[in-house]
Amino acid sequence: MKILVLRGDGIGPEIVDATIKVFKTISQKFNFNIDLIYSDIGFSSLKKNKTTFPKEILKLCSEVDGIILGPVDHNNYPPKSEGGLNPSGELRTKLKLYSNIRPAKAFKGTKCILDKIDLVIVRENTEGFYSDRNMFSGNGELEIEEGTGISIRKITKKASENIAKRGFEIAKLMKKNKKVNVHAIHKANVLRLTDGIFLNACRNISKKYPEINYQEMLVDAATAHMVRNPEQFDVLITTNMFGDILSDLASELSGSLGLSGSLNVGDTIPMAQAQHGAATDIVNKGIANPISLIFSTAMLLDWLGKQKGQEIYIKANQLIFKVVENILEENKYLTPDLGGNSSTEQLTNHIIERIENHE
Repeated sequence: MKILVLRGDGIGPEIVDATIKVFKTISQKFNFNIDLIYSDIGFSSLKKNKTTFPKEILKLCSEVDGIILGPVDHNNYPPKSEGGLNPSGELRTKLKLYSNIRPAKAFKGTKCILDKIDLVIVRENTEGFYSDRNMFSGNGELEIEEGTGISIRKITKKASENIAKRGFEIAKLMKKNKKVNVHAIHKANVLRLTDGIFLNACRNISKKYPEINYQEMLVDAATAHMVRNPEQFDVLITTNMFGDILSDLASELSGSLGLSGSLNVGDTIPMAQAQHGAATDIVNKGIANPISLIFSTAMLLDWLGKQKGQEIYIKANQLIFKVVENILEENKYLTPDLGGNSSTEQLTNHIIERIENHE
């Protein structure tokens, strides 16, 4: 297995290094080989290459089985004309990673607001309102006169069908004691054309999955229902910006952004990426929580296992989740954001020890 590792900005290098230690341990436990290729992005690349996203990255992506991407501090990058490209947006768009899979689950022992939340948000990743990925060339935001701007939202039938199919396929694999619910989350009462395209795609795809309970819900209603009655949700399929917002809400309700994995997938290679940002306020303090990226990398293993028919990858994913879930339930060795006083290194070492000692 060949993996491209991009450490990113802020706490990125700290949590990536912690994740790689866990990744190496799990590979030794299950006796599979990993070949790690490192390359610079973000501010470290800007200093060396005068760009935050060198062209060579895409070539490397064509030579690997997956990517581990650390958080990036793109809000503080210089303009594109000065080399400030968002690596996350570039990779999602250029590699056509059209779906962002974001689970949210409450773990015992954590400060979760809702202990019954257990859902997956499947977010379209390549279009929508986000200006770095909704145009073939140029920018989707325009200033038509001083103090007046327009943001263009691109929604296509093809991308909507892709994300709908991905959501239903995820639901199909879920093991529940009830009929699995898939909700299409939209705002078609206002955005009639674009969300109309999205909804029609979801409706057409839903007909191929009669065993799944398909429903639709307005995005504003979905936020309220997620707080009031999260048990009704299993899989939520939605557009880019709505998915971004809803997944952060779901993660915080379930305990913390620092506990939620995130996997970007299309029809080529998967990319593991923590849900949270670069957290520049705690850089080099040794207290960054690596669990989100560890879970994301476990999801990458699971995805590759299913794609390549490698059962050991799937079992490796299951053991990572089991070990971390047990540690969370015990409420020990946790970083300050989770209410503990352990360092990144202490938490990571304890995860590694549990994996090594697991029978």
